[in-house]
Amino acid sequence: METRLNLQPGQNGTKALVKKYGDRLICVRYRYDQTTATRYKTVELIEETTPWRSSGSREAHLMQRAADEPVLLKVAYEETALREALRQRGGRWRPEEKAWAVNYGVVCELGLGDRIIGDI
Repeated sequence: METRLNLQPGQNGTKALVKKYGDRLICVRYRYDQTTATRYKTVELIEETTPWRSSGSREAHLMQRAADEPVLLKVAYEETALREALRQRGGRWRPEEKAWAVNYGVVCELGLGDRIIGDI
């Protein structure tokens, strides 16, 4: 099945559905099934709304790591001083990932949390 059209509320082709569903309407999709030569009009609706509080941003998630947990860090080839600082703190170049493996505590110490690209 192929989706050819994805419409937002208020666009042509959605006005009757906006009257029917109101603010609950998220989008309208036109889907095509080639095997049965059928077009389907589907709607995405809000079923329930409840208060929710985020457990934190990406940075808050990063802070939950243990200091000795190894992570992969992206460092440009030209950043020789940074590469040397990582090497002196026990960092190792991982050619297969094209990234530096270093403990999370070192990342925090150097303020490089935004360069983490994964876990080991």
